[in-house]
Amino acid sequence: MIETDHRRLSISRQCQLVGIARSSFYYRGKGESALNLKLMRLIDEQFLGTPWYGSRQMARWLRRQGHHVGRKRVRRLMRTMGLTPIYQAPRTSKPHPEHRVYPYLLRKVTIDRPNQAWCADVTYIPMRQGFLYLVAIMDWSTRAVLAWRLSNTMYPDFCVEALQEALSRYGTPEIFNTDQGSQFTSDDFTDALKEAGVQISMDGRGRWMDNIFIERLWRSLKYECIYLREMENGFQAQRDIGIWMKYYNEERPHSIFTDDKTPLEVYTEKMAA
Repeated sequence: MIETDHRRLSISRQCQLVGIARSSFYYRGKGESALNLKLMRLIDEQFLGTPWYGSRQMARWLRRQGHHVGRKRVRRLMRTMGLTPIYQAPRTSKPHPEHRVYPYLLRKVTIDRPNQAWCADVTYIPMRQGFLYLVAIMDWSTRAVLAWRLSNTMYPDFCVEALQEALSRYGTPEIFNTDQGSQFTSDDFTDALKEAGVQISMDGRGRWMDNIFIERLWRSLKYECIYLREMENGFQAQRDIGIWMKYYNEERPHSIFTDDKTPLEVYTEKMAA
């Protein structure tokens, strides 16, 4: 993906162009076997349809598909993928112990205008040989995707970069909501929000419904883009996801709008009003 001996472009510039964090380029994690990558793709597809499956149920489902795997293996793979079932899980995906967790601020709040509330989430992107993580930042009211980044690690820097892009392009939201993942509870991420004067909101543990809109975005992205082709490398993932995000924002009418408008159309019109 990145050419270390490129004559004109530095590594930092190449990382910026392909949308990954510079630290992610230097990271060399332990790779997964071909079988584990296959299992992770199957788990990811099944989890979209049955988000209440924990490691025990997922292991049973995989065995019914002919894959003789144990619960411990499935649990490790699901943790690697960042998947947490929707029920109140018994301390399996707790945030970083040194990070503060903020209260949920959107309960019974009517969100009806742009930049009133933004949300963010991270999802797993399967590749032919490996996998990436994708973060997206969405305006809650209009469902417009304001920024996104790919990374090959779960370190928070790619989430911070996406946040900074969204803030620079679209202004400042009143509230920013995420789950309790360590990327979002990190000092780097929460400090960026505090410096911008944004109220921080976090879902209750295991309450995926608190961030349902971005969960629906992942479902659409994966069924309409990711699972229709096999991603060969980071360049292809960056290109294909970028094409789909543009289509989602600017061409694909969203079901919540009765006049067949797209998320970015509604966002732009309401901001101009």
